[in-house]
Amino acid sequence: MPKLEIKQRPLLTRPEFFQGVPSFVADILARRGVESEQELELKLKHLLAPTMKGLPEAIQLIDQAIDTGQKIVIVGDYDADGATSTTLMVLALRDMGAHVEYLVPDRFKYGYGLTPAIADLAFANFTPDLLITVDNGISSHEGVKQAQDHGMQVIITDHHLTTKPTPAAEAVVNPNQLGCDFLSKALAGVGVAFYVLANLSTHRKKLGKSSTVITNYLDLVALGTYADVASLDYNNRILVDAGLKRIQQHLCRPGISALLEIAGRDAATLKAQDLGFVLGPRINAAGRMETMDIGIECLLASDLATAYPLAEQLNKLNVERRQVEGKIKQEALTELEKIQLDENTLPAALIMFEQHWHQGVIGIVAGRLKEQFHRPSIVFAADEDGIHIKGSARSIEGIHIRDSIERIAEQYPHLVSHFGGHAAAAGLTIKKQHFAEFKQVFEQLIAEMDESLFTATLWTDGELPASAFQIETVDLLQNLSPWGQKFPQPIFEGIFKILDYRWLKDVHLKLRVALESGQVMDAIAFNAIDKYKFDPMKQHVRLVYELDKNVFNGNVSLQMRIAHLEQ
Repeated sequence: MPKLEIKQRPLLTRPEFFQGVPSFVADILARRGVESEQELELKLKHLLAPTMKGLPEAIQLIDQAIDTGQKIVIVGDYDADGATSTTLMVLALRDMGAHVEYLVPDRFKYGYGLTPAIADLAFANFTPDLLITVDNGISSHEGVKQAQDHGMQVIITDHHLTTKPTPAAEAVVNPNQLGCDFLSKALAGVGVAFYVLANLSTHRKKLGKSSTVITNYLDLVALGTYADVASLDYNNRILVDAGLKRIQQHLCRPGISALLEIAGRDAATLKAQDLGFVLGPRINAAGRMETMDIGIECLLASDLATAYPLAEQLNKLNVERRQVEGKIKQEALTELEKIQLDENTLPAALIMFEQHWHQGVIGIVAGRLKEQFHRPSIVFAADEDGIHIKGSARSIEGIHIRDSIERIAEQYPHLVSHFGGHAAAAGLTIKKQHFAEFKQVFEQLIAEMDESLFTATLWTDGELPASAFQIETVDLLQNLSPWGQKFPQPIFEGIFKILDYRWLKDVHLKLRVALESGQVMDAIAFNAIDKYKFDPMKQHVRLVYELDKNVFNGNVSLQMRIAHLEQ
């Protein structure tokens, strides 16, 4: 297994900024870079002003298209961010009186972004006057030109990183495009779509034209943002919090209600994390296993009767996705066992390919391998053309996976056909015949990086004072949520005396431990049998844990949920 270091998060701002909260809470906020008490006030009025490059042009074009009855087609992407962005655009524009359709082509056939083939498909199916991309398109130079050759105007709305000039579309809205000074670069695709639509509806309202109440759609914005693992900066936390509250108050799309009901979750007590772990995977399953239309139709559904069968279908696809993913991961692990798996012989990057692996789940498998072994991982599956293979890459802190692939593409142009993505996740296409060479070159590139990157770091908020071990602390921390990417859930560490232990269902470890103050606590480590070496003969244990409520037979007690255990 990889080496692991437990370290305390550094203070990024000053705990003294926060008066009226316990000092351990002030430390938690300072460790997440919160700069003022105002940042704890998640009100929509504090959202950043719409200063995005390309926004005025986009609004002008859509406004005109609605007024003149032009046909608009939305070209979406295959994941939860793409599905929520597409749904948001379709619903809000129809509300404003637009004539709008959507298209999310088969990812396996047509690849990513607005390709020329997708432009042809949009033209053949809808003959639109205006094509709007959501959550894609920032690198689609050829596709934009093809759409324009078919007589369409093109607006790109996207959030993906780019180091190149933007395509020659009529308007491009992306906070990450060159020359855009919008302060939050962390918006998801659905966040960018929200800004476009919010400003379009304000513009139309001022002119007395048909408009919409854009805040009614914040449930979609919250879901897409969280499921896309966007960094929860202040702006995104406001959007996620506002959308989550709408879901908790049952003011959400019937499709979201149906998915929660099928998953056995109560909307009223939903947490932000559930957007990523309960709703996101079920919607993503459509794009991974079948067609994203099912996910979009579920979110578009105007009543529960329509939404429910679609939600059931998504749930089934998600079960299937988990089975396929589990099988591939097992095969990958078996393959890896052929290498002596200790940190001295583990390759610098894990790069794997099997002819029969399913393209839809290789990204998740790459993520699981990255988590387990703390190495950048790329998992490939065969493309339909029999010549190419498609890879999904996931990376560890400190290794920018998209830039690493770009370096290979520049040094060895024959090795990489297409690629795109972010620091932590990317996609690429290579020729099957080049797999062995790519693997060797990529491993070599990563192996030359600083050795310390390959030691996993578990960042904690330090030790919790004895006075904080109470139920109220769980509520206090919950009130500071949403927690998520770059604004992580507080996690503490400490050494405790073991009073008692037992194994539940032979896999989960339940401990009773004593604090120095003499207080006795329950602690639980799920799936501990595979993760930790627990020695009951030792009297003490070092735990990294979250504070949690345990509700059992109507009784609520405090417990520690163990994230790491060592003796």
